[in-house]
Amino acid sequence: MAKVSAVEKNEKRRALTKKYAGKRAALKKIVMDRSAPLDERFTAQLQLAALPRNSAKNRIRNRCGVTGRPRAYYRKLNMSRIALRDLGSIGLIPGLKKSSW
Repeated sequence: MAKVSAVEKNEKRRALTKKYAGKRAALKKIVMDRSAPLDERFTAQLQLAALPRNSAKNRIRNRCGVTGRPRAYYRKLNMSRIALRDLGSIGLIPGLKKSSW
């Protein structure tokens, strides 16, 4: 089980990303526009840098929905390989059968 603080920090990042998504996209559009004046683009770049770092989408860490484990995460199932194996062994995941030899 992951630390509760790490899971909560990640949830806070998700909320910040959602909150600033529109503003960040608008500023990025101005920065990437080559036809815009240089001083306008520079101002947009400074405003973008002034936004909270945790509002960037690439700072979100994929974590298991069951345990909070950050590694070996399956996006399609929203869980880690260990949680998948445990739930599969119990029979809670339809169509999954744990094989052992």
